[in-house]
Amino acid sequence: MSVSLLRNPLIRFLVLAAIYLLVLAASLALSLLLRFDFSVPPAYWRDLAASAAWMLPLKLALLCFMGQFRSLLTFFSLPDATKLALAMVSAAALGLLGWFIFHGQGVVPRGVILIDLVLSFSALTSLRVAMRLYRERHTGNPTSLSGRRKRMLVIGAGKAGAALCLEIQSRRGLGAEVIAFVDDDASKIGSTLHTKPVMGPLAELPGIITRLGIDKIVIAMPSAAPSVIKSLVQTANNFGLDHDILPSIAQMLDRRVTISHLRHVEPEDLLGRPPAKLDEKGIGNLVGGAVVMVTGAGGSIGAALCRQITAKSPSRLLLVERSEPALFGIHEELRHAFPSMELHPLATDAGNAERMEDIFRNHKPSLVFHAAAHKHVPMMEQQPAEAFLNNVVATDLVARLAGEHGAGRFVLISTDKAVNPTSVMGATKRIAEMVIAELQRESRGCVYAAVRFGNVLGSSGSVVPIFRRQIALGGPVTVTHPEATRFFMSISEAAGLIMQSAWQARGGETFLLEMGEPVKISDLARHMIELSGLVPHKEIEIRCTGLRPGEKLVEETSHSSETVQPTVHPKVKSIQAPSHMGEIRTSITALHKDLNRIGHAELRERLHRMASGS
Repeated sequence: MSVSLLRNPLIRFLVLAAIYLLVLAASLALSLLLRFDFSVPPAYWRDLAASAAWMLPLKLALLCFMGQFRSLLTFFSLPDATKLALAMVSAAALGLLGWFIFHGQGVVPRGVILIDLVLSFSALTSLRVAMRLYRERHTGNPTSLSGRRKRMLVIGAGKAGAALCLEIQSRRGLGAEVIAFVDDDASKIGSTLHTKPVMGPLAELPGIITRLGIDKIVIAMPSAAPSVIKSLVQTANNFGLDHDILPSIAQMLDRRVTISHLRHVEPEDLLGRPPAKLDEKGIGNLVGGAVVMVTGAGGSIGAALCRQITAKSPSRLLLVERSEPALFGIHEELRHAFPSMELHPLATDAGNAERMEDIFRNHKPSLVFHAAAHKHVPMMEQQPAEAFLNNVVATDLVARLAGEHGAGRFVLISTDKAVNPTSVMGATKRIAEMVIAELQRESRGCVYAAVRFGNVLGSSGSVVPIFRRQIALGGPVTVTHPEATRFFMSISEAAGLIMQSAWQARGGETFLLEMGEPVKISDLARHMIELSGLVPHKEIEIRCTGLRPGEKLVEETSHSSETVQPTVHPKVKSIQAPSHMGEIRTSITALHKDLNRIGHAELRERLHRMASGS
C-alpha cells in the first residue's frame, strides 16, 4: 500500500486496526496453548472463540482510547509503552471480571488472561520498536538523489566525539553516518570507539579523507587551540567539505551532546580567548535577591547582561528599552527561560526624565547597568545632537536618579573609542565616563563605575554580520584600511566581565577589560571568507574603502595620563578617575541649552573640548 493512501485517516485507522487485531488474536491463541502445554482440550477452543468475540474489540477500543491510533507508529518512546501497558492491564482486569461474572462459562481460564496480558503487551511493544528501528535505519532525509548517507569524520575521540557518534547512530534518519574518528592521542589511534576506528594523527587528515571518501568533518574538540581549528577548516575547504563544530565545554562535561549543538565554525572560534573564570559567588551575592535595572536591554550587550543576570536569581529585573521589537524579543526569551522570574519590560527612552523618575520611584533598583547608547561612529558624525542626548544627557539623568533613589551601584558601559576620541561617538562616551567620576565624588552611598572595552563579535552593526551579509551576496567584502586593527571579544565574555567589574567596584573606577591582541580587520574578513568555504580575492573580493569620518586606524584602551592598575581578576584592569577634571555636568547643562541654536560643526568642536577636559 502506498504511503499517500496511509495519509487518509480512515484508511490508516483500518490498516492499524487490522494489524493490531492480528497481533492480539495471535497473542490470545498462544496464551491458551502455553496454558495447556500445547495440548488444549476441544472445549477450551470454543471458549477461546467466545472470549475473542468481545475481548479483542475491547482491546482495540482501549488502544484507541489511549491514543495508539493517533500516535506516529515509528516514533516509540516510554510514554507510548506506558499507554500500551495501561490498555492491556485494563483489558486483563475486565477479562477477569467477565470470568467471575460468568463463573468461567464461555470465558478462557484466568491463567490464559494473565499470560495474554504479558504476551499482548510484549508483542505490541516489539511491533512498535521494530517500526522505529526500521525508520532509523532505512528511512529519513537522504543527502542525495540516490539516498546515500553523508559520510562523516569526527575530529576528536574524546567524550564529545563519542557522545556525538552515539547520537548519530541512534538517529539514522538524519542521512549521516560516522565513518571514523581522527585524534592525535597515540594511545587511542588503532582502537575503536562505538565500533568506529580511531585514526590519526591529525597530520594525516588529508590522506584519511581521500581513502575514506569523507563528505563532512565535525570538530569535536572543545579545548582545541584556534590555530588547530583554523588548520582543520582549511583542510576541509581544500577538499570542498562541509564542516561543523561542537563548541561548548559545558555540554561536553555533562555529556548532553546532541546533533542540535552542531554549528558552523565562527570567527569567535578563531579568536584564541579561553573562557574567563568569574567570581560566581561574589556576583551571585551582588545580584541574587536584588532589584536590577538594565537600560538598552534589547541591544547586544544589554540582552547578554539580562541573560546572565536572570541566571543569578534577582528578585526583579527591569528591562528598559526604547525599541519595542527589541524589548519584546528579550522579554519573550527570558520569560520562557525563567518562567518564575519577575520581569518588567519598560518601553521608554532612558533620556525621558519624567518616565525614568517614575520607574526609579516605583521600583527602587539597587543595581543599574546602563547599556543604552548610540554606538555607530559614522552615523553619529552626521547626528552629533542625538549622540549627545543619548550618550551624555541620558547617562547623566539615569546615573543621577540612581543615586537619588538609593541604588547601591551604577555601572556605565563604555568603549575604547572614548580614549583620545576622534569621533563624536567616542567623545560622548568619554564625557559619560567623566560624568560618572563627578557623580562619584558627590555620592553619599551609590558606587559609580564605568567598564571600557572594544568591539564585540556578532553584535548588531558590528563587522561580523556585515561581512556575513556581504559574503552571502557574493562580495565584495569591504574594509576601511588594510592596516586597521580593532580589539575583539565575544558578547558573553564581555557581559560576564562587566558583571565581574560591578562586583569589584568600590567607587570611581573605570575598568578596562583585557582584550588580547588587536586583530586586523582585513585578516578577519579573510578568515570569514575562508570559513564560508570560499577563496579570498578569487571567489570573494576584499576591497579597501578608506577610513570613514571619525574612525581611527588603531584603537587604544587607555589615555597616556591614566595609570592602569591590576585587580583581583586577571582580565580586568582598573583606572581611578583623576580629581581635577572640573565641573563637567555644568558644561553639559550649558551645551544642552545651546543645542538647538548651534550647528553640527560647533557642536562637534564643543564635544571634543569637553572630552579633552578643556
